[in-house]
Amino acid sequence: MSTTDHTPPEAARWAARAGLPLPADRHAAVAAVADHIHSVVAVLRELDFGDTPPAPAYRAEQEQPDAAV
Repeated sequence: MSTTDHTPPEAARWAARAGLPLPADRHAAVAAVADHIHSVVAVLRELDFGDTPPAPAYRAEQEQPDAAV
């Protein structure tokens, strides 16, 4: 992932490319949200899940209830 901040003109260009009307006063906010999403995704990519199976492999009904404290 890039460590550079996204600019409001980039946000406007992305919105236009996706066919989404984006008012000029929203460009900076959308760029800030994009930066935040990229930073969160970067952290998630660094996590080591090791042998954790994918979510569809998990079956909640197979657990035995245990109220012991």
